[in-house]
Amino acid sequence: AIAGAALHIVHLNSTAGRGARDALEMIRGARYHGIDVTTEAYPYTASASLIESPLFDGWSERAVDDYRSLEWVQTGERLTPETFDKYRQLGGWVIMHGRSEEINEWIVSQPDVIVASDGIPFSEGRAHPRGAGTFARVLGYYVRERRALTLMEALRKMTLLPARRLEGVAPVMACKGRIKVGCDADLTIFDLSRILDKATYDMPDEYSTGIEHVLVAGTVVV
Repeated sequence: AIAGAALHIVHLNSTAGRGARDALEMIRGARYHGIDVTTEAYPYTASASLIESPLFDGWSERAVDDYRSLEWVQTGERLTPETFDKYRQLGGWVIMHGRSEEINEWIVSQPDVIVASDGIPFSEGRAHPRGAGTFARVLGYYVRERRALTLMEALRKMTLLPARRLEGVAPVMACKGRIKVGCDADLTIFDLSRILDKATYDMPDEYSTGIEHVLVAGTVVV
C-alpha cells in the first residue's frame, strides 16, 4: 500500500489453507481501496515443494502422521521421520497431502481467483498432477460434475483474468485470452461432456480426455 507496488499472491489454497476465506476478504478489501492485488489457486487438495526448501526447516520431532502426509514424488511412498531426513539430505520434490476439499471447492468457485497450474518439472514422468490436469479438472469436475461454477466463469478465470493480470507489464498479453480479430489464435477446442483430468498422484503425466484440438498462434499442435 505504501509503495504502490502491484502484488500477485500465489496459490491461495496452499498458502492460506483454512484461512482462505479471511485471506480473500482481505485481498478484496485492499482492491476496493485501490491496491493492485490479485491471487490464484490450483484445483487440488495437495501441494508440492522441494523437500530441502526452508518450508521444512524445524520439522524435527513432528508427529508421525505429519510425515505420513508427505509423498516422495520419485517413488510415490509416504514418508517416515527416517526417510524424511534421508530425502532432505538428498533433495527433491515432495507432495503434501491433507487439505480440505470443501475449502478447495470454495476457492475454485470464486470469480476473482485465477486458475493456476504451476510449472513444476516432470522427473521421469512424475510430478504433481496439476502440471497435466488443472484446466480439464476445473472444467470436467468442478463445472460439469460439481456445478461449483459456470462454464463461462471457469473460462474467464483461465484465460482473460491471467491475461489482464499481465497486461500492465507485458502489453502483448492484451492479445491473449480473447477470441476476436487481431488477437493471437491460441485456441483449445474441447468436448464439455467428456473433458476430465486423468492425471493422478500415482500417474501425474496422464493426458486429459475430451480435448479435441489445440492451436497455438493459428498452428494446429493437437
